[in-house]
Amino acid sequence: MNYKNLWVAFLILPLLVFVGKANAQDVYVQNAYARDLISLDGHWNRIIDPYENGYYNHRYLPHEDGYFKNAQVKNKSELLEYNFSTSDKLHVPGDWNTQESQLFLYEGTVWYHKDFSLNKKVGYRYLVHFGAVNYQAIVYVNGVKVGDHEGGFTSFQFDISDKLVNGKNFVVVKVDNRRERNQVPTVNTDWWNYGGITRPVAILELPGTYVADYSVQLDNANSKMINASVTLAGNLKAKHGDLLLSIPELNIKQKMQISADGQAKLTLAASPQLWSPEHPKLYDVEINFNGEVVRDRIGFRTVAVKGENIELNGKSVFLRGISIHEEAPFNGGGRAWSEDDARTLLRWAKDLGCNFVRLAHYPHNETMLKIADEMGLLVWSEIPVYWTVMFEDKAVYAKAEKQLTEMITRDKNRASIILWSVANETPVKQERLNFLSGLINKTRELDGTRLVTAAMDTQTTTKDGKVIDDPLASVVDVIGINSYCGWYYEVPENCASQKWASKYNKPLIMSEVGADALQGKLGDKTERWTEEYQAEVFRQNIAMMENISALRGVSPWILKDFRSPRRSLPDIQDFYNRKGLVSEAGVRKQAWYVLRDYYKKKESSAE
Repeated sequence: MNYKNLWVAFLILPLLVFVGKANAQDVYVQNAYARDLISLDGHWNRIIDPYENGYYNHRYLPHEDGYFKNAQVKNKSELLEYNFSTSDKLHVPGDWNTQESQLFLYEGTVWYHKDFSLNKKVGYRYLVHFGAVNYQAIVYVNGVKVGDHEGGFTSFQFDISDKLVNGKNFVVVKVDNRRERNQVPTVNTDWWNYGGITRPVAILELPGTYVADYSVQLDNANSKMINASVTLAGNLKAKHGDLLLSIPELNIKQKMQISADGQAKLTLAASPQLWSPEHPKLYDVEINFNGEVVRDRIGFRTVAVKGENIELNGKSVFLRGISIHEEAPFNGGGRAWSEDDARTLLRWAKDLGCNFVRLAHYPHNETMLKIADEMGLLVWSEIPVYWTVMFEDKAVYAKAEKQLTEMITRDKNRASIILWSVANETPVKQERLNFLSGLINKTRELDGTRLVTAAMDTQTTTKDGKVIDDPLASVVDVIGINSYCGWYYEVPENCASQKWASKYNKPLIMSEVGADALQGKLGDKTERWTEEYQAEVFRQNIAMMENISALRGVSPWILKDFRSPRRSLPDIQDFYNRKGLVSEAGVRKQAWYVLRDYYKKKESSAE
């Protein structure tokens, strides 16, 4: 085994994400917002820096005294060309595009600054936790760099214990959302590149030795067994007390044996009520260690593929779904992040008759997953390997694998997630197959309890119809198909008779189908952009899908109109993708009711 493989094996084994060098103190802290914390949400000072003068000097070399120093003028003769305290403010969490009109299309660097006060507890560890920053983040505490992170949709943390002082402190973050060819996603996407500190920020206050990562899940092969694992971090040499796992409603209170490296594992016999969309039962779970109590609400269920069926808790299930972007439901869009946003979007999905949502095209915020657990919505969760990612570049693969690992690590305790997706609409070629096969293998190493999928749009057209022959379909558990009959090809009336065949004995989800309509634009069903045209596309595609024998789910594109720079048609698109069943103002289009009625029939036929 070479060095790279040794490192991968070491990373995989405990299901951990490392934020720096590999030692116990750097273990990702699971369920961060359930810990003792100091919220840094609110208004932050900001400096817009398109030329990155706060980071580079005029020779394009990094400054030793850049904006991250948060310097103050000491006398009248001193030259200082920035001042956070007199700068404008941005709200965190939030994107900058919808907070300031001058930043609507801005792509580049913005510096964020926040003062905070802290009384350090002796022996405690302090980690700064970011829910997400898009896309590149460099974090400084009291003028000293503590770490950097790439990727706009996954959380990250840095231990800042030795950078803090009692009393007044400050944090500065250099945020850069410029699109680059070697990023994940790459330069060309069909959603808005919202920049900023887009999810909550907090300082976690943890004991010297603390509960970091944990997993409590039903054994996928035996629904009468629960597998639990806990990883401690911090000072593992210190004396400590018992580690207890409690699930009071199941009468479980069990001591867990801790190994020298801070690992603890346990398998328990139990008979929990199984979580399902009809009965989304969640159990209060507590992990108690040295006076620290970490609380979570966890559901127990199994998911598997059997032939062309997806089985939830041993029974075949049809996924009545809708795709969703992480965009606020009202007020002109912007990055969604709050509990109210999550409840509104997921309530719309429930009103539509859904038992399933595809959270596209990147990991959504942690609150969205917890509300899905609570509301009983099955979830497809995805990383932004999208369209034309550089599949030949090993460094790009490493970025994709890192985002995948971060997604699975954060969300592995969420019962709602049944599908991990590694890609959307990627071109068929060997380099892409190698790239995605690597991600699929990584997914199964990290989490063997869920299914793996990808959305494909590369079916072969024959005289008899469409044939699913993408070689990627041989690697995934569930085949995702994006098809826009009636919009990007054919006219709607030709869709119902479209025939589909598959070379693979696997379940299929129609992961995207749909058409654009401007809410309120009415006309004939043959007139594009009208609500009638969109509704007719849905009618004809529903008839087509009903003839696909392997079809086990549908997640049409998309719940709500969302911002996209690709969509510029005046008076129709105006920088919105109009495929939503709901307008950006929350008004339902005719196609909403077509899909709702279809789902009512599917639900009734399953009873």
